[in-house]
Amino acid sequence: MNRFLQLHLLTFYPPANLNRDDTGRPKTAIIGGVNRLRISSQALKRAWRTSDVFETKLEHHLAQRTQRLGDVLNEHLQKLGIDTPASKQAARTIAGIFGKLKKEDDAHPERIEQLAFISPEERAAAIALAERLAVGEKIDPQATELLRKSDGAADVAMFGRMLAANPDYNREASVQVAHAFTTHAVAVEDDFYTAVDDLKLPSEDAGAGFIGEAGFGAGIFYLYVCIDRALLQKNLGGNADLATEAIDALVEAAATVAPGGKQASFASRAFAHYVLAEKGNGQPRTLAGAFVDPVKAEQMAGSVKALRKWRDDLNQAYGAPSGHAEFLAGGHGSLAEIIAFCRAP
Repeated sequence: MNRFLQLHLLTFYPPANLNRDDTGRPKTAIIGGVNRLRISSQALKRAWRTSDVFETKLEHHLAQRTQRLGDVLNEHLQKLGIDTPASKQAARTIAGIFGKLKKEDDAHPERIEQLAFISPEERAAAIALAERLAVGEKIDPQATELLRKSDGAADVAMFGRMLAANPDYNREASVQVAHAFTTHAVAVEDDFYTAVDDLKLPSEDAGAGFIGEAGFGAGIFYLYVCIDRALLQKNLGGNADLATEAIDALVEAAATVAPGGKQASFASRAFAHYVLAEKGNGQPRTLAGAFVDPVKAEQMAGSVKALRKWRDDLNQAYGAPSGHAEFLAGGHGSLAEIIAFCRAP
């Protein structure tokens, strides 16, 4: 099996604000001395793992990132008729295995302070263990096999997790996702907008009921993803078939799913225009260097040309991966062919 699978995508987004900074403006980065739009890897990964693509292809194999496992346990126990003090205590005991609990005088003492990525198997085990504790059974939760070092949670296997309270059960991410950035210089613009009060009379002032301002930008984004297939399979307890399904879902989502930021205002949903997939056992490498010098002419064609040239230059200097496949919308290939290539060992 070729250990590493690498994806390189070029996607055009029209005016959008897919991923905002702390001021509400589109995230940016200075690359090659000029301003570029940027989409963080965190925004991309959340969009993918909560997408219909993942839900359909990885049904029953998706985890939940939450502080509220204790709420789930408490509610479940109360539905079974267990009195509130016992249900709350059992919920706190089990939730505390996944992270440091909030103080008992907090409004939600069953919640943990950090977000924990909890697999379906761990959630089911937590519920079963809470039921036993709540009826008075003497159990040491820390001595049980509640936390898992590997299981069927495909998104945890891909994107990893950190449990500060139990670091032995952290999982190293088998999928590395870069921040996407535009292949060319971009200026963030401002959209000045108004909202009109429908019930305002003509005899009143002609002003709007509300005025606002929102930043936006458009461009061709380069995205790089690296998948360690051996680690992915290990994280899934050796389940090769599930690892393949996870790769299928990831490739499709990377090419077709965008973050949801301001979609209602901009409808900036887009599919990748160009996808290059590579696999091999050699050291992976991004092709982001193709765009240190911003593309200026024929930006889509120029971006594809620059990426291919940078790839060829690196391959000539260091050797090429063992195989590759690509598609260019309107040119050759298809996403289905890319997925088939990625599925093969």
